[in-house]
Amino acid sequence: MSDTISSSQDAATPIVIVGHVDHGKSTLIGRLLHDTDNLQDGKVAQIIESSKKRGLKIEWSFLLDSLQIERDQGVTVDSTRIPFRLGSREYVIVDAPGHRQFLRNMITGAADAEAAVLVVDAVEGAREQTRRHAMLLHLIGIRHVIVLLNKVDLLEFDQAKVEAVEVSVNELLGKLGLEAAYFVPASARDGDNIASRSDRMPWYNGPTLTEALARVPTPASRSELALRLPVQDVYRFGDKRYVAGRIERGRVRVGDTVVIGTQKTPARIASIESWHTAPHVSASAGQSIAVTLEPDVIPDRGDLLHHVDTPPTQASRVRTRLFWLRQEPLRVGESFRLRLATAEHAVTVTSIESVVNLDDLTMYPGTEVPPEGFAEITLAAAENIQFDAFAPGTPDGRGVLVDLQQRIVGGAPLIGPAEIAVGDKAIHPSASAVTTQDRQRVKGHKGSVFWLTGLSGAGKSTLARAAENALFAAGVDVSVLDGDTLRAGLCKDLGFTEADRTENVRRAAEVARILRDAGQVVLVALISPLRSDRELARQIIGEGFEEVFVDADLGTCEQRDPKGLYAAARAGKISGFTGIDAPYEAPQAPALRVATGNGSVEKAVSQLVSFVEGSVRSGGSARARS
Repeated sequence: MSDTISSSQDAATPIVIVGHVDHGKSTLIGRLLHDTDNLQDGKVAQIIESSKKRGLKIEWSFLLDSLQIERDQGVTVDSTRIPFRLGSREYVIVDAPGHRQFLRNMITGAADAEAAVLVVDAVEGAREQTRRHAMLLHLIGIRHVIVLLNKVDLLEFDQAKVEAVEVSVNELLGKLGLEAAYFVPASARDGDNIASRSDRMPWYNGPTLTEALARVPTPASRSELALRLPVQDVYRFGDKRYVAGRIERGRVRVGDTVVIGTQKTPARIASIESWHTAPHVSASAGQSIAVTLEPDVIPDRGDLLHHVDTPPTQASRVRTRLFWLRQEPLRVGESFRLRLATAEHAVTVTSIESVVNLDDLTMYPGTEVPPEGFAEITLAAAENIQFDAFAPGTPDGRGVLVDLQQRIVGGAPLIGPAEIAVGDKAIHPSASAVTTQDRQRVKGHKGSVFWLTGLSGAGKSTLARAAENALFAAGVDVSVLDGDTLRAGLCKDLGFTEADRTENVRRAAEVARILRDAGQVVLVALISPLRSDRELARQIIGEGFEEVFVDADLGTCEQRDPKGLYAAARAGKISGFTGIDAPYEAPQAPALRVATGNGSVEKAVSQLVSFVEGSVRSGGSARARS
């Protein structure tokens, strides 16, 4: 934390510049910085020298393309943030990627922008990427849009041709509920209408780009809104515990009573701290602070501090406007982590309401979201999500979806709680009022799922049932989901095709997640031969999932053959049997490997029980792999 707590009210205004890869964004920014004297000494000489080496005229885009890959390929790879000043006002220019491959970076690069400059090649007009970028500006909620019609020199500055392009772009924006504040015809390479008025367009009487930027409204103060303080971390120094975070909206004073997250625990703000300065009496939106609480409760990262009488929306099912970034389609049933401010929630896609047709920007019912597509979807979480619905021009409700590799796969602004239609009725599902912390405190352990996988006859069910007895005797609330038991009831309608096996795993994982959320330790004994199916189970269950490999070789399992299945498969009476004519993909890095080919059952049970107890009682995985 800095010596003083500074407010965001005096911060620079972020302006994002977007456009198709070949429409001249980088050239525009380089020229803009040069014509407004915002370049460092020697930069122009460097640009001229770099251009000469490549046999080019002065190439302003070299100013930004600092990565060799960008110079070689001629595309901007990552979002670049550049301080910029016009008169007494400070800005931050955000150069967001325009190429389809790099739109992921734009999600984060443009998220905090107050206004946007949409660069359109006046010769080519609105192409697919222009529609995509306009949709993304709509999704992010940027309200102030300046359209720069670039390369009008190639139209010989013809007024009628330029105005025809303006009409087509205006129609595109109108379909998205966007209205351009200004259309500025320009030639970025030559500097026409960038910082000075062009004498080659006497018919144009609107502002130059710099004049249009100077008219961007200053951000409205968020200090008078309801308090939202997401907890970033909790630190302890000496006898004091400090709760650190950035105030997203509202203000807080010493003595205020706040409510902590979904715990709904009230606490009093005892002090507002900063390093090397006297404690503060109050703080407001945009300030990063540390507070101490009375009583000395311990919030979790992601908890939202708010005043008692102005709570956020709370729901376990939420509707989002999605921009999908993965190169494979999104389908119902997939699970991710939803990042919202400092909070993370395990969520599952329960429905796809509508998908955007990028050709005409209409909505149509869909069963999947295509790569780099836009849609409205519903996400379901195991616990309540606290949020303020997305509003244009604010950071409220701006979430992103991440996969197991921590990659951002979608921008997902939350637009409100979801309804489920049931016949002629509609219900609003909500999570249990009993928190995870409450259950853990009462039970003395956390809920977790231990997924036992292995060949038929490896001893999964035997091991799970024996461990269940031992864990129950030790005071652990434990249950077993056995493959045969599931197929006798919940999954009796399923066969043994690959699709049916995947559905069998999905149903088992959903049941296990429900039991885990109720605070139980769940032992799932299921062959689940494919790594992709076990990965699906991991995604559905999320936190607390541990893969256990019950390892016995095929010869041992076939020799045991407790159900006579191997003999039947060898005789051709069963087709698609795992290990005979269907593959088994052993785990590559299980949390625990229990060898059951030789050795006593008691030793194997003891190994599993020790691992489970070490995981659920210590609050973390034991990660014992052999």
